[in-house]
Amino acid sequence: MDPNPIGFAKHDHSHCVQDAVAAADRMCRDAGLQLTPVRQRALEILLEEHRALGAYDVLARLSEDGFGSQPPVAYRALDFLTKHGLAHKIERLNAFIACAHPEDRHTPAFLICTSCHAVAEAETDPSHSLMSQIAEATGFRISRAVLEAEGTCPNCLEKEDA
Repeated sequence: MDPNPIGFAKHDHSHCVQDAVAAADRMCRDAGLQLTPVRQRALEILLEEHRALGAYDVLARLSEDGFGSQPPVAYRALDFLTKHGLAHKIERLNAFIACAHPEDRHTPAFLICTSCHAVAEAETDPSHSLMSQIAEATGFRISRAVLEAEGTCPNCLEKEDA
């Protein structure tokens, strides 16, 4: 696991957005799906900041870009992105974030900074988790799990220590 998951690590953000959109476009074409202009723009909006955005935040940005101002515009785009692994819903915040690893089937864990509201996606191994062990012991089959933790990111900790 990366000790500085995307969201907290310093990187070339414009390059990150371009690469992610190109990868999403390839994935959609390979799967016979359409990354329509509104879906692509919704993904770009999520990628532009490494923090979770609510559907109405995405809708406001889509509206500014001329894609319409009715809630179904954003909800349909976000539904497509989450359904096909290009974005995740952060349940705790009722918000969305672009997937950091859309090419890989994975179970993410989300680290949410309560100071700056950045959200980082870290990879987990669900087969070795405590929840997996409990489920196995009770004969329960997990179909979906969401792991979210709130705290302070390394960037905010650095500012506190300065």
